[in-house]
Amino acid sequence: MQTLEASIYSWQIDAAAIFIRYFVMAGLAYFVFYVWKKEAFAARKLSASPIPKGQIIKELAYSCSTLTIFCLLSWFIFKLYYLGYTRIYAGLNQHSWLYFFGSIVGMVLLHDVYFYWTHRLIHWKRLYKWVHQVHHQSVLPNPFSAFSFHPFEAILAAGIVPLIVFSFPVHPYALFIFLGYMTFINVMGHLGYEIFSQKFRRSILGKYQNTGTHHSMHHQNAKVNFGLYFTFWDKWMKTEKIKEGKN
Repeated sequence: MQTLEASIYSWQIDAAAIFIRYFVMAGLAYFVFYVWKKEAFAARKLSASPIPKGQIIKELAYSCSTLTIFCLLSWFIFKLYYLGYTRIYAGLNQHSWLYFFGSIVGMVLLHDVYFYWTHRLIHWKRLYKWVHQVHHQSVLPNPFSAFSFHPFEAILAAGIVPLIVFSFPVHPYALFIFLGYMTFINVMGHLGYEIFSQKFRRSILGKYQNTGTHHSMHHQNAKVNFGLYFTFWDKWMKTEKIKEGKN
């Protein structure tokens, strides 16, 4: 069977991608909304208050710590793959393209469940101070807040990857797409701007889509809006709080 060593995909490439996608997505979002088009998007800004001095520097430091932990996990997963302990498959012909794209959807849905419940767990008062308080120091979230985690939270956040690769067959490229989408959604959730119109947020689809407004409210009120991709679990568990914007 073809191994990942025989392909262009390796843990070193994956580790580089972890840093690149964060800094490209977060950096580009910050540049567009906070520098280049700042005035054009002013009406969509969720808070008129400026980001506190020094916050972004702290976020970058914690984010680099988080990304390093993600890289160590990548190395560990690849080692386990070589030993035959994961369900990662290397040949694209081993499963259909329908399965390939279906696995991406499956990973998103699984992560949505995982994120909601682990997020609620670290809001438990006995864990919050030691695990999650670092992230909530970003009272006014911005794109660089996305992975500003305490190392313990970073380890918990990374736990979705082992859960995936031990649960069902997954191609590394599908995993790569999923992680890219996860990073994008995380950055958009911490954008500090609402990119969706009020009309969309009131639509059938929009009611179940997590938005910048939704997550920004969580940073202001830690008892509501725990979801990442969707609002399903917040609705079902009655932890959702909705705020209508003017846009």
